[in-house]
Amino acid sequence: MPLIANTPVPRPGILEIAPYVGGRSKSEPGQRVIKLSSNESGIGPSPKAMEAYAAAAQALHRYPDGGAGELRQAIARRFDVPADRIVCGAGSDEIIYLLTKAYAGPGDEVLFSEHGFLVYAISAHAVGATPVKAPETELKADVDALLAAVTPATKLVYLANPNNPTGTYLAQAEVARLHAGLPAHVVLVLDAAYAEFVGAEDYEAGFKLVAAAQNVVMMRTFSKLYGLAALRLGWAYCPAGIADVLNRLRGPFNVSTAAQVAGVAALGDEAFLEEARRHNDAWRAWLTGRLTQLGLKVTPSVANFLLVRFPDEPGRTAADADNYLTGRGILLRRVEAYGLPQYLRISVGRGDECEAAAAAIADFLRGDHG
Repeated sequence: MPLIANTPVPRPGILEIAPYVGGRSKSEPGQRVIKLSSNESGIGPSPKAMEAYAAAAQALHRYPDGGAGELRQAIARRFDVPADRIVCGAGSDEIIYLLTKAYAGPGDEVLFSEHGFLVYAISAHAVGATPVKAPETELKADVDALLAAVTPATKLVYLANPNNPTGTYLAQAEVARLHAGLPAHVVLVLDAAYAEFVGAEDYEAGFKLVAAAQNVVMMRTFSKLYGLAALRLGWAYCPAGIADVLNRLRGPFNVSTAAQVAGVAALGDEAFLEEARRHNDAWRAWLTGRLTQLGLKVTPSVANFLLVRFPDEPGRTAADADNYLTGRGILLRRVEAYGLPQYLRISVGRGDECEAAAAAIADFLRGDHG
């Protein structure tokens, strides 16, 4: 967008940002909406988290705990890591911005895989750094391609594992190989927003690498399995030096009291978390099977969403499908911004929502556009 005459000029890179657009929430007025566009929890938040959130209303006149001490202790107990190496943020998005601001700037490069999360590039532009994409192989991050893209200007490597929007992942051995090939001054950021959904034995979210290295950070979120997306709550497990840097940069009250208390309660509700995992496993498998039966190509996913390829023929494309489904109040995610115009991403919602979406897609593919 061109600058308006006589207005202040922002720093280089700001006007190169394509603003992030989240999954749609609304359809036609008065129409029932089935929102499967934002990878939100299929069963919502823990009742215990909702109770803690409601109770927090009694103290809205008080500032939050600036260090999120109780929450960090709860995370530390849950994952057996030192609390002083945990930094909490307003969603893992804030952690991304803090890391990029801390370690990159004009003349530097921020590296990530071809179909990586859009906020990596946005955060790079925001600090005047150059975002760099490494090619993927079959919609999966390629360690050799990432290492080949490293230059003396590379300061950060972001690896979403599992990746959004593809749902694919790298095994622990491959992540270790990536880290071993990076210069010591490059920070490897493992974005494990969907780690709780992964059951593969060769997967490890990043705890082991962070514990053993000085240049690895693992990010996590409460927006997915925990169902607290509205509260914007994320955290990072860092080497001591990086934790110190992030704490110097972040706002003094960057995580609300409501988010902190709900997060503590959600962490403690293990029975509910197991229910959420079982729900996702069952309906991800069901949805994969049903869409495959319809003749669509579904990328194997370990997360709480599926990336689905639609035909190239006019009238049956991903864009055509999205328009048709939107007209029926079913909201999926178009992923042209990720370089995947032939695909739609569909979140694993409630069982009835998955069934309704699959039925509508079947109608679309049959040409039932009446």
